[in-house]
Amino acid sequence: MVNNTRWEQITTKYKPGQFVQGKVEYHAPSGVFVDIGDPFVKDLIRIPDPLNEGQMSEEIYPELGNTIGAIVVRNSESNHRELYLNVKTT
Repeated sequence: MVNNTRWEQITTKYKPGQFVQGKVEYHAPSGVFVDIGDPFVKDLIRIPDPLNEGQMSEEIYPELGNTIGAIVVRNSESNHRELYLNVKTT
């Protein structure tokens, strides 16, 4: 569990719009989890983000272990302490 002081440091370090890189570590029904090297944060690319339309299929997921770049969209104040990432370009 991350304490409030540590979470404030995380949200200061990872601001919305910031580019980050990390390794794909897990595919889940809700999205793709990426390790950006901070042990106190879970990083999630949500399923709809890579898609303009249609359904997510296994071949669309980035391969496990691949390094990908993403933009921090927002942080979660839930107990999960997640950063939500986006790989779509606008």
